[in-house]
Amino acid sequence: MKEFFGWGGYTREPEGYLSWQHLCFVTFLMLAMVALAVVLGRKNASRTDAKKNHVLVVAAILMDTLELFKIVFCCFRAGDPWDFLYSLPLFLCSIQLIALPVAAFSKEGTFKQAALDFVFIFGILGALLGTYAAGNNYASYPVLGFDNVVSGITHAIAGFSSLYIAISGMASMKKKNIPITFGILFFFCIAAAIANALLDYNYMFLVRGDGTPYDIVYNLVGGNPILYPIGVVLLFVLYILAFYGVFYLIASRHKAPTAPQTSEAPEPVQEETPV
Repeated sequence: MKEFFGWGGYTREPEGYLSWQHLCFVTFLMLAMVALAVVLGRKNASRTDAKKNHVLVVAAILMDTLELFKIVFCCFRAGDPWDFLYSLPLFLCSIQLIALPVAAFSKEGTFKQAALDFVFIFGILGALLGTYAAGNNYASYPVLGFDNVVSGITHAIAGFSSLYIAISGMASMKKKNIPITFGILFFFCIAAAIANALLDYNYMFLVRGDGTPYDIVYNLVGGNPILYPIGVVLLFVLYILAFYGVFYLIASRHKAPTAPQTSEAPEPVQEETPV
């Protein structure tokens, strides 16, 4: 247990990013995530919004409880009460620590709809980036260690919530809520940039890629401190636009025109009288 929690530092050498141990572990999480979302989403699809919301309440409580425990534990493990400053919800995937509870506990209205849409849009992306693409974590810690296990579970909960919202029919994706989605994203980007400047950290990966796919953008611009964060934010914007575009395209195809109904009865077929 001491080794699992990394107390005093991990003695095991990390298996490595994209090792078979890494891929097997996160694939198991993703399969469990999809299976639960499909089962619970289809089960609650025909129920009231309040019944559907109960699942998100449980997911929000579980995700935030695990993350809060991780932050407190890491502070004790590091022997530094200020260590939490490096665990703030200022990564793209960790924004769900705030967005999901808002979506789950808010009253019905525009703000709740926008929060649900935000979780729907970024939950699944964060789940994939925080598991398969998390080179910063799996290159630093053993796969079956406290840091990676808790991180994997919380990212899977975010992905589960995204799929559940879609399958159960809770996503509104109204065009009037698009500015709110952008507003939430830009607010956290600005907060991350300020935190990076004050703490010399890399929230939202706005400073460097750190072994994640953002390294592609970092290398393209030669590590330029201005062009690189602009490129990362631009990727977020393009992803939102592409997500809405695909959603509306699929929705329009599902609304296929139906054949017009007629009340006229078919003419009776006259039988020939045998000669």
